[in-house]
Amino acid sequence: MKKIIRMAAGLAAGLVLAGGQVAVAAPPAAQVGAEGTPGSAVRLELPRPTGPFGVGRDTLHLVDPARKDPWVPTADRELMVSLYYPAVAGTGTPAPYTTLDEARALLVDRGELGRHVTPEQVAATRTHAREGAVPRRARAPYPLIVLSPGFTLPRSSLSTLAEDLTSRGYVVAALDHAYESDGTTFPGGRLLGCSACTQVFPDRSIGRVSDARALDVTFLLDRLTGDRPAWRHSRIIDARKVGMAGHSIGGASAAAAMAADRRVDAGVNMDGTFFTPLPETGLGGRPFLLLGGDPALLPPDLEDDSWAKAWPRMDGWKRWLTVTGMGHPGFTDWPVLGDQVGYAHPETPLSGTRSERITRAYTGDFFDRHLKGLPAPRLDGPTAADPEVVFERR
Repeated sequence: MKKIIRMAAGLAAGLVLAGGQVAVAAPPAAQVGAEGTPGSAVRLELPRPTGPFGVGRDTLHLVDPARKDPWVPTADRELMVSLYYPAVAGTGTPAPYTTLDEARALLVDRGELGRHVTPEQVAATRTHAREGAVPRRARAPYPLIVLSPGFTLPRSSLSTLAEDLTSRGYVVAALDHAYESDGTTFPGGRLLGCSACTQVFPDRSIGRVSDARALDVTFLLDRLTGDRPAWRHSRIIDARKVGMAGHSIGGASAAAAMAADRRVDAGVNMDGTFFTPLPETGLGGRPFLLLGGDPALLPPDLEDDSWAKAWPRMDGWKRWLTVTGMGHPGFTDWPVLGDQVGYAHPETPLSGTRSERITRAYTGDFFDRHLKGLPAPRLDGPTAADPEVVFERR
């Protein structure tokens, strides 16, 4: 069984300055086609969430004064958090997708995509979340799901999934881990680049990323659910029901966080190599979903056996699914946004529409089953409605 280990291409495209701040070169200008064809005039938009609830969003900056950053040891560890929550529809104001500086940094590292869209287009992508929205009252607090992005990718890359999970009745905390993305805007106008990139590849210590993120999750849970919570709406979180999902190294970090913190009840790894092996003692019987890309799309030099090694150590409910035609970027926003400008990523031939529907449906159903106790027959076996989804038998 092959599985994707692609981390990121073109990591040196942005010039990393002292302290991990990044100067970003302008990407190539987007192609402007004839009238009616994709080009710089297209207004990008995230898919509409499938759940019944409105989506609110807050932004939280967290600093851990008790822990130095693993990539820049002179700095305290910092996180930027997008907190999505079920909200009263129509309240608040539209939330931005990303900052312009973040969009510029992203397109420098995404190569060909920069010929189809401009940073201004990416930053102006229409979301369905609203800032300052009124939280929706409920009989019980909402389960919490933590989302961790792929290496070099910002938290905004999982916005489609975050909005959909929220619309289904979850609080979602999407994380930017300092110095691990192409460029993330922190308070004070600081754009922090990928200092980790220059450290983990030369000595093959990529497991340090998932180890560090596991500690980030413990800190986050302390700050969201502790005695003095950092978020103004923390009262709507059910601290007894916590899940985590991530893409690429973010997915591997979900398992690392579960191994390190018993508060994480269920995890999803979307196409991420386990650079940090699962403990021999397992995950304490907690459920885990492996959701991977199409193994047939991988060249032989990207073969990986970390899922096969991890599988026996998953000692609770588990599934190993692969998606025919979906490549590594397929679990993020990029294919669905690429469809809107006529750009098909060569690594993921499955359409953006199908990619995002499958990602949202299987991830959402997994958490519905294990955090809410709802039926999720989609997870019981192959279905004609999703012919691309393959249940691996081990």
